[in-house]
Amino acid sequence: MNTQLNSGLSIKVTAAAAIASGDPVLVGSLVGIAANKYAIGDTAVVWLVGTHLVPKAAEAWAIGVKLYWDSTNKVFTSTAGSNTLAGYAYQAALIGDAKGYIILRQ
Repeated sequence: MNTQLNSGLSIKVTAAAAIASGDPVLVGSLVGIAANKYAIGDTAVVWLVGTHLVPKAAEAWAIGVKLYWDSTNKVFTSTAGSNTLAGYAYQAALIGDAKGYIILRQ
């Protein structure tokens, strides 16, 4: 009996707002990255795995540090607080770097 609905690499959602390709997207407690550009009402594909270049907070990252999505400031951060766990730093990043690489986790 085949019970698999999809591979788990992505999820399809209805875009509630315009989304640019590569934008972080919060779906419940899942944080993913938009696969393409979508208009309101489009069916958007959101990647849930993989390594992606993302906007980061003004902080240093070490390889493997836990990263969280800060939906207020629209950046990934190593500060847990009320932010949503998204994955782990793929490589080190400096405080002054505007972007860094994240390995999304599920």
